[in-house]
Amino acid sequence: MIVGNGPVPQRAAAIIDAADLVIRFNDCRSCGAGGQKTDIVAVCNTGRPALAMLGGGLWKTNAAVRQAGEIWCVRASDTFRVLRPQLAASHPDLDDLCDDYTDGFRAFAKATGRAFHTVAASTHEGVDAALKQFDAGAYVVPSSGMIAIAEVLAHWRRPDDRVVLAGFGHAGWEWHPFAAERRYVDDLISRGRLSRLDQNTLSAFAQEPDTHVP
Repeated sequence: MIVGNGPVPQRAAAIIDAADLVIRFNDCRSCGAGGQKTDIVAVCNTGRPALAMLGGGLWKTNAAVRQAGEIWCVRASDTFRVLRPQLAASHPDLDDLCDDYTDGFRAFAKATGRAFHTVAASTHEGVDAALKQFDAGAYVVPSSGMIAIAEVLAHWRRPDDRVVLAGFGHAGWEWHPFAAERRYVDDLISRGRLSRLDQNTLSAFAQEPDTHVP
């Protein structure tokens, strides 16, 4: 179960918590209506979001982060190193977007006994290539959610696994290609690579033998 920070349908918490593995993002705002179980926290490890998480101590003591056994950094250092001079010319207001805090998250994971994983540049490149088929237009980088989905499908999904999304509204920062990402995700769903837990599919998930919705 990959749970974004967007709205999740009512009564989805039990279905999410029954998953074998739950991935959440950054400050795990999906906890609550989106259940509590958290196995992996995938973080945006560059720019202001990363600085905010590592500074001040609140993220490190977040209940979901404390529960997680693994931290993923979804932004490849090499990709953002190459991107920096390009953004300096095209988007000078995003001058801190490529500031890399991977080492800080690695140190936190090591100090707290968590596994640590960095998503390779090849995953980011693969997403960029795929989005071209869905009229992505001008954008800066794919969203962390899209990168995590691609990483799971490319390197972590086993043949008998079902990968389910919840809390993906495909909306937010203006420089993510959310409309194209939605079309890409819909295509993956149509090809049986993903499923989506939303208001339209909630009943079907709730009726499965091992799923209980109070």
